[in-house]
Amino acid sequence: MAAVPAGGGVVPTLDELLALRAEVLARVPARRGRSGMSGTSLSPLRGRGMDYAESREYAAGDDARHIDWRLTARTGRPHTKLFQAERERLTLLVVDNAPSLFFGTRVRFKSVQLARLGAAAAWSALRDGDRLAALSIDPLQAPAGPAGGMRGVLRVLDALVRWYATPGVDDASLDAVLERARPWLRPGSRAVVLATAERLLDVPPARWLALARHVEVHAVVAIDPFEQAPPHARLPFAAGGGRIDLDLGADGVRARWNARFQDPLAAARERLEAAGIHVHAVAVGAVATDWLAGFRAAQSEVA
Repeated sequence: MAAVPAGGGVVPTLDELLALRAEVLARVPARRGRSGMSGTSLSPLRGRGMDYAESREYAAGDDARHIDWRLTARTGRPHTKLFQAERERLTLLVVDNAPSLFFGTRVRFKSVQLARLGAAAAWSALRDGDRLAALSIDPLQAPAGPAGGMRGVLRVLDALVRWYATPGVDDASLDAVLERARPWLRPGSRAVVLATAERLLDVPPARWLALARHVEVHAVVAIDPFEQAPPHARLPFAAGGGRIDLDLGADGVRARWNARFQDPLAAARERLEAAGIHVHAVAVGAVATDWLAGFRAAQSEVA
């Protein structure tokens, strides 16, 4: 059985988020270019997050769309543009602290697990040389603006600890915070959305489609085993200062339970993956760095 963390699994602590650095560094290799050196090499192909670097004479097989017409006219010989990936792309964490996240039956609350998953992503981004930033779904919370190196990571970790210390409001809008994020998410950036399945579904499909065209997007949902696979038994629950008994073995009760806890996750996964979003559902008791395998695989697809 996993040990209970310093925060009792109820609130995230800065110490536990800092401790994840060693796990990430042990498991995640540094990003390397085709030459084997850290960083990226010049390419005649333009992809996400690619900036113009220089021009050279046109060679057979070069993409005609990238011909440098001004230099071609000036020299009388065809030239093509070369592009280079941004060495410091932005990884932005978008943080949802819905009241329903402050619950858990295994090791820790879902809110604490999301803080840990976000911290693992931040340490991985540092490994890649990315700048980091974080936005809360609560418009009254000041964002952690883009910064590189340890400064960027520490600002994001501090924000995760503060934002996941107390529940937010039910009517906060994930769509609104994604709109606020637009100026930061240049082509080639990466967004990690830590949210409930219900909040993911509240975002119009057109928003996800537009975002995924230029940004690598990961939607991360923390799941509790009890919600996803409750026992077939009659169980007591506290509600409104009283007590109710739910017979989770009854077909009607179980169907309503599934509609509340299982169906939104399945619907969110189907909708977002159809839009090109990477969806990660991670159990509250899982090792926080395990999800980085999917996180890193997505980077390889884009590279």
